[in-house]
Amino acid sequence: MDTDRRSIVLLTGASGYIGGRLLRVLESAGRSVRCLARRPDFLRPRVDPSTEIVQADCLDRESLTPALAGVDTAYYLVHSMGSAGRFEEEDRRAAQNFADAARGAGIRRIVYLGALGDQAHGLSAHLRSRQEVADILRGSGIPTIEFRASIVIGSGSLSFEMIRALVQRLPVMICPKWVGVQAQPIAVEDVIAYLMAALDLPAQAAAVFEIGGADQVSYGEIMQEYARQCGLRRWMIPVPVLTPRLSSLWLGLVTPIYARVGRKLVDSMRNPTLVRDGSALKVCAIKPRGMKEAIGRALHHEDQEFALTRWSDALSSGGTQQTWGGVRFGTRLVDSRSVQVSAPPAAAFAPVREIGGANGWYYANFLWRLRGWMDLLAGGVGLRRGRRDPHTPAPGDALDFWRVEAFEPDRRLRLAAEMKVPGRAWLQFEVEGNGPGREQEESSVLRQTAIFDPAGLAGLLYWYALYPVHRWIFAGMLRAIAARAQREESVVSPLEP
Repeated sequence: MDTDRRSIVLLTGASGYIGGRLLRVLESAGRSVRCLARRPDFLRPRVDPSTEIVQADCLDRESLTPALAGVDTAYYLVHSMGSAGRFEEEDRRAAQNFADAARGAGIRRIVYLGALGDQAHGLSAHLRSRQEVADILRGSGIPTIEFRASIVIGSGSLSFEMIRALVQRLPVMICPKWVGVQAQPIAVEDVIAYLMAALDLPAQAAAVFEIGGADQVSYGEIMQEYARQCGLRRWMIPVPVLTPRLSSLWLGLVTPIYARVGRKLVDSMRNPTLVRDGSALKVCAIKPRGMKEAIGRALHHEDQEFALTRWSDALSSGGTQQTWGGVRFGTRLVDSRSVQVSAPPAAAFAPVREIGGANGWYYANFLWRLRGWMDLLAGGVGLRRGRRDPHTPAPGDALDFWRVEAFEPDRRLRLAAEMKVPGRAWLQFEVEGNGPGREQEESSVLRQTAIFDPAGLAGLLYWYALYPVHRWIFAGMLRAIAARAQREESVVSPLEP
């Protein structure tokens, strides 16, 4: 009876890149999974009905107690790299809260995915924090299995998105010093295999496993291999300097990585990340793929234009907090309009469902791109993140510089802004059916609502200064969406006899 009660596997970071993929494998293996989530509504559409979701936050110690009750093994896949503040301090607090709560709940094992790097060589703040988190988890006294990995190669991963964008967009690259640093990239499938293998190790096992692929290569060699597999010819010109700030701004302009994350990433790239201890190969009986195969598999998923999970799906990738304590917001400002659509709700909603990413915004796309560039220059996320699936969004998805906050098929889509604005902003679309009209054709009402919660005077000035432009763009967008819905409905409707 005790074994059944304690068969639960707890997964933190299930909305992130690694956690999302691990979740699917755990569910396929028939494990009893409980996901810890700050926003359960974001995660619920992505899990099996048998998977439990508990609302909790590792930065809130009290919320963790009920979430950890009855758990056997806990996966800790939390980090604060996208935080706007001191991410090391947030990582430290979250890990300590989790360690204390896990010890109190009597958890038997913690599995953690950290980062490779030799402390003797002066680690970057990011790599140092990842290893410090492991030390805190081990300090709980609970057997902790730590996997230390280098670059993760997979469709939708942070590193792969960066490499793909650089190679595709720049035929000639001025390469800073980090391009020549050695790493040992590992395929995302192999990372998941290692994480799953931890469940079969003895319950009392505690170890640090260094994991990597079959090849030790530089970032430059990875980019050249990507170019080769894509049939591209690229010239790389090295320069003998490494300036994290300039490199991060450069990455923000040409890749989906905005400046804050880019700076931390580049700073970490100055450290070699190589496997020195090969014990993981013996203990876990896993044969990792080489770089060429890892890139080939990632490209296969890219060709399908659908990544199972993406780095930007993690809430932290927006660099925003989910609480706004200490900031006073005035009354919300609302701009709402509606239009009659000569189409049933499903057809009227179809263009809304596909908004953003490669599909564009239906009206004044050049201004949307301009806004994305301005956001990047201000240190925001810009439009480079695109969207996970070109046809169907899900709560929690990154969508250009928005985040899908709510999605009800054929009825409602609500986007929360993650661009740099002096306040909080939402854009919502709703569709309601009208039933048959005068000519017995089903029609709908499509409503678009922009909501802004200004932060002080700066927020009010922002809203009223741009209101004429926003009104023009949003009205044009709504008309274009309605026109497209009616046009596509007329094409698929059967001809009258």
